[in-house]
Amino acid sequence: MNQQPDSAFVAWLPFYTLLQKEIRRFLRVASQTLVTPVITASLYLFIFGATLGERISVVEGFSYAQFVIPGLILMGIINNSFSNVASSLFMSRYLGNIVDLMVTPVTPTQFIMAYTLAAMLRGLAVGLIVWLISCCFATLPLAHPLAALAMACLASFLFAQFGIIAAVHANNFDSLAMFTNFIILPLIYLGGVFYPISILPPFWAGLSHLNPLFYLIDGFRYAMLGVGDLSYALSFGVVTIMALVLFIWAATLIANSYRLRN
Repeated sequence: MNQQPDSAFVAWLPFYTLLQKEIRRFLRVASQTLVTPVITASLYLFIFGATLGERISVVEGFSYAQFVIPGLILMGIINNSFSNVASSLFMSRYLGNIVDLMVTPVTPTQFIMAYTLAAMLRGLAVGLIVWLISCCFATLPLAHPLAALAMACLASFLFAQFGIIAAVHANNFDSLAMFTNFIILPLIYLGGVFYPISILPPFWAGLSHLNPLFYLIDGFRYAMLGVGDLSYALSFGVVTIMALVLFIWAATLIANSYRLRN
């Protein structure tokens, strides 16, 4: 007697299929999606770890290498979580095969979850590898490991949503690149990756508090080192609100999916 497949499994089969497709996509070109960003991060680690790490200090009790490593780990997570979704979804729009996906029984929730989880997997994998390599240059105390993991997951989730938004709104490759070159990178570099906000003049320090990535970077550094310019609770709260806002935005775009076909 044939056993009928579970209805819940059948309902979520499109999600599992799309998630598997996205994971296989970035693993198929692992030299570009995993190895290249790790090499880039390793160069940063060599510059700031092997050459400047023990010669200067911007936070009492920590070398410069220890200070900058959390920011470099987070930078790898952010860039790869964003690019995994943005490049995949935009290429589907550009090649026209997004139409085939839109006629499948995948729901907007499953659509977002599949792209988001694949992006988080890639971003966290790069962050983990960067952290392991950083152990060759400096030892991090890992003051609050669960808090660090929570902030890393929030960062990858947030920028996966931003990747969906960018892919839907981009009209060509140049406009897609603008999200990285004119939004993400400036916000990362000005968010305290390479310097503490507290050493800036009062005007520039106050202005830095308007940078949303400052809260992400400072919260992650606090979780890793135990020191930061703000409390972890404040940083986590601000990042959580940003993640929810971007998720609602992305969900609205996917639910009103007419732009995906354009």
